[in-house]
Formats: sequence, C-alpha cells, structure tokens
Amino acid sequence: MVTESPVSSPLTTASTRRQGRVADRAGAGTTSPRRRPRNDLWLALVFIAPATVGFLLFLAWPTVRGIYLSFTTYNLLTPPVFTGLQNYVRLVQDSIFWHSMAVTVEYVLLNIGFQTVLALFIAVMMHRLTKSTFVRGIVLAPYLVSNVVAALIWLWILDTQLGIGNEVLSAIGVGRIPFLQSDVWGIPTIAFINVWRNVGYTALLIFAGLQALPEQVYEAGRIDGASEWKMFWRITVPLLRPILSLVLIITIIGSFQVFDTVAVTTQGGPANATNVVQNYIYNLAFGRFQFGYASAVSVALLVVLSVITFIQYRLSRSGESDLD
Repeated sequence: MVTESPVSSPLTTASTRRQGRVADRAGAGTTSPRRRPRNDLWLALVFIAPATVGFLLFLAWPTVRGIYLSFTTYNLLTPPVFTGLQNYVRLVQDSIFWHSMAVTVEYVLLNIGFQTVLALFIAVMMHRLTKSTFVRGIVLAPYLVSNVVAALIWLWILDTQLGIGNEVLSAIGVGRIPFLQSDVWGIPTIAFINVWRNVGYTALLIFAGLQALPEQVYEAGRIDGASEWKMFWRITVPLLRPILSLVLIITIIGSFQVFDTVAVTTQGGPANATNVVQNYIYNLAFGRFQFGYASAVSVALLVVLSVITFIQYRLSRSGESDLD
C-alpha cells in the first residue's frame, strides 16, 4: 500500500510564510543586542593603586634618595653637601667595610649551603613519604616566629652560663661553648639560627615545585630500573632547576641583608667578628650620623647583589625548564 504525501495548497503555503515572518519579527524584537566587552582597566588600576603608592613611597623614593645622599656629606642636622665620589673613594680604602663584607660572605655561604641542602631533603621526604597538611604546618612553624623573637630564644638557650643548651652540653661532658661570645662560633651560630627559622619556608617552595613535576617521568625511570638515588639526580634535580634558582636568589638576597639576628645577639662583636654589612651601615647612620657614607655603603651592597643575581640567573638558566 502506497501512502501519498499531502500536497500543500497555495493558500496553506502563503499562510505558513506569513507566520514565519511574524515569528522572525517577534524573535528579533526579544533578542538583546550584543554587548561590547567591558573595559576593566580602571577597576584594575584601583586595585593596584595602594600597592603602587606603597612601592613608590617606601621603595622607589628611598632608593633614589639614598643614591643621591651617597654623593653627599649628610649628618641629619644640616642640609646635604654634594661631595662627588668622595664617599666611594673612602669606601674603597675602608678596611672595616671589607672586613664586614668578608664576614657577610662567610655567613651567606654557611646559610645557603645548610639551608638549601636541608630544605631540599625535607621537601623530598614530604613529597615521597607524606603530603599531610599538618606536617607542612609543623615544618613552617619556625618561619612564623619573627627574627627578633627567634634570636632572643636562641640567645637564652645558648647562653654560656644559664642557657639550657650549654647545660646539656656540660651534662654530657662536652663542656660549655661560648656560641655567641666567640669570634670562631659567632657567625656559624647566627647562620644556624636563621637556617632553623627559614628552612621550612624554603622547603615548602621546593615542595611546591616537586608537586608540579609529572609523575610519568618517574614511572618511566622505574620501568628502566633506575634507583631512587639516580632518579633524584637525573630527574628531580634537573627538573627543579627553575625553582632551585629562585630559592637561591631569594636566599642570597636575604642572607646579605641579615641584621636583626646580629643586632639582638652579638651587636657585631666580639671584636667585629660578626659585624656584617647591614650592621655596619646601621652603626654608621644611627651611631655616628654619617648618613652620606652609610648611603654609599648601601649603594655598594645594592650593586653587589644586582651583579650576583644577574650572574646566577644567567648561569642557572632560570628561565628555561627541562620539561619543554
């Protein structure tokens, strides 16, 4: 049986077309015009304005002002007097400055060496054994203590006569050690205090980098029969190069700026054995009121840090990754 398709009449076709045109006009009337993309530039400027003002007032302007004062003689009581390169000539001939720079370099090497190795070990252990938030909180806890408080705590613990640390050493037969009163133990002890405080933060930075590494790379290493030690040196360390470079740059800059721990524990003594550059700058400016020469020493430290950071960035190829 064959079913014939209905044949539409001219009247039906015309009616259908009219209904379609009416529906199109109705739809066109209800459809809203496409909106232009919203310009959020002014909103963004409002949000970054406080940070920009703070940067200009507390970083940019003091830096420019300090560079200007480094070419003057200024004692805070009289207007600055321009003296050209006189402060920098004095800086080159200043034996105390070079001694403080050597002391600072010794501290930086100790601090970076112990802190980086220990932080890398803690980060790898957290990544391999546990990723507990509680453990991360314990690791980060010393970093939440201010430098002044941490220095005071260790000053009491390591006190030669009454410190519990020396009491323990005396009880086990080692004897009392003048950690912060000795020219031999002073800088290593200050480095130890700051490693204890900052190693957790550094470890968390490295731990974040470890979490970003693809697991497929380690699976391929296990299939090839690589041990954990080989995977650490052949996979983990090369892939962590950008993070490790960032950590080293931050640590170097922070280590060269060490001041509060020294000011609380040793004040630069004994016999300038712990007189780091920042402590020397502080004594020049607020002890002798030689703000012009103190500014010149600060500018010299700025130049040293800039050169070290640039060289390290270039040598470590921080902008590249082996994942590419």
